[in-house]
Amino acid sequence: MTKRIFHSIWFAALAVFFASLVIVMGMMYSYYSQMQRSQLRNQTLLAAQAVAHEGVEYLNGLQVEDCRVTWISANGTVLYDSSADSGGMENHLEREEIRQALESGYGESTRYSATLMQQTIYASQLLPDGTVLRLSMAQNSIFTLILRMGQSICLIILVALVLSLWLAYRLAHAIVQPLNKLNLNDPLSNAEYEELMPLLRRINSQQLELKGQATELKRKQREFETVTKNLSEGLVLMNENYNVLTMNPAAARIMGMVRPLVGISFLQVNHSQPLLPLLSKALEGNHAEDTVTLPLGDYQIDASPVKSGGKISGVVLLMFDITEKKQLELQRREFTANVSHELKTPLHAISGYAELMKNGIVQPGDVPGFSEKIYAASQRMVRLVEDILKLSHLDEGAGTGPREHVELYRLAEEVLRELTPAAEKAQVTLYLSGDRAELEGYPQLLSGIITNLCTNAIKYNRPGGDVRVSLADAEGSVTLTVADTGIGISPEHQERIFERFYRVDKSHSKAVGGTGLGLSIVKHSAMIHNAGIDLSSTPGQGTTVSIHFPKA
Repeated sequence: MTKRIFHSIWFAALAVFFASLVIVMGMMYSYYSQMQRSQLRNQTLLAAQAVAHEGVEYLNGLQVEDCRVTWISANGTVLYDSSADSGGMENHLEREEIRQALESGYGESTRYSATLMQQTIYASQLLPDGTVLRLSMAQNSIFTLILRMGQSICLIILVALVLSLWLAYRLAHAIVQPLNKLNLNDPLSNAEYEELMPLLRRINSQQLELKGQATELKRKQREFETVTKNLSEGLVLMNENYNVLTMNPAAARIMGMVRPLVGISFLQVNHSQPLLPLLSKALEGNHAEDTVTLPLGDYQIDASPVKSGGKISGVVLLMFDITEKKQLELQRREFTANVSHELKTPLHAISGYAELMKNGIVQPGDVPGFSEKIYAASQRMVRLVEDILKLSHLDEGAGTGPREHVELYRLAEEVLRELTPAAEKAQVTLYLSGDRAELEGYPQLLSGIITNLCTNAIKYNRPGGDVRVSLADAEGSVTLTVADTGIGISPEHQERIFERFYRVDKSHSKAVGGTGLGLSIVKHSAMIHNAGIDLSSTPGQGTTVSIHFPKA
């Protein structure tokens, strides 16, 4: 822009200069011509007076350099000429300046002289004797005048060129400098050029609009980042070249990355073969999903195409953790199989004994024994169904009625009182110690926890052993501990004893009438109370189970 302004100013200055030079030269030439004519007229008048007094002697003694003198008779014959032989000259009677002099006493004319090959001005004066005296002078053309003044004109042109260059440079920078210093952050504060105000107002309006759009975009970006950052599902957005545009922390964790990586190819991030067909199908414009096993577990992968302007511009990849779902499905199938197995055993026993009695094969003296076995099998089925129903109810996360204020020590006393006959039968001694602890909970579930723990401690104990129940009331929690001196649990079984129908010694469990659901009920009841469970056991020495109930 500076160059354009500079060239414009310089060309304008030169145009003005040369136009002025032409005008000035024209005026100078006009003035010079007028002065030359006036000088020739004065010389003609003076020479005419001298010739009228002295005659041809004056002309013979006249030294003339810059003009030509001609004396002409009344009939047009040339009597004298200072530049040529008068005898060979033609008649001058028809010359314009001669005719004017004969008619009015004085005449002037300008014409191109073939003799002198230049433009000449003529001045004629009528003498008293009727003759005419004429003086002529060569008139320089404007080009001749310019040539004569060439050195001065060149100097003027040089000075004008240099001055115009300097002025154009200064003016161009003076014009552009305020433009370079425009405060575009606050366009309306610029007052250097009135002509720029419409543009500055437009810029200010657009800046306000852009700021609003940028603020809204940042707000939406923060919302998007907040949502995706806290998603437990993995989210990856990539373009049509598989370059990652967005990746949330969950996706990075699922793919075993330290942090989300953006701007690189997804194929470099993850080389899982099952994912490639999903991405290819999505880029073809179709939704694709599949279950893929990754290092952290099993995931359902959904790949959806992103369309913009009718064209596919990328892929959105969602990763849903279905590990727990698959585990629950497996547990459901195992639970169904276990329930069927547990119910089948007593049903077969009942059916078999009943069939023997129906067919009359049983001796009358054996009927009471068969009846006792049928009753025991049916009672085992009843306990099993009750435990299954209770566990199903706990799976729904519900207690039995509203929470109440429970004095846990008194509740433990009641449970131990009810279990005393069974303990005496198994030759096991029950002990209760500790603080009178209080908390908010479901009395029936808390009673079930103590009952199941103590029942297991009695069943899996040894004759002469003991079961010690203790309560500790700390500042923020209440701890219930049930310790026995029984058979103990080996380390490989300790992590699974809270699973449904899991038994360490299946033959012994069935012998003592266990359903395999007691500890599962304990676990779910503790979860409803937000309690934690600790297990410590040594084979042959006993088992200790501690449950920590938060007071709040």
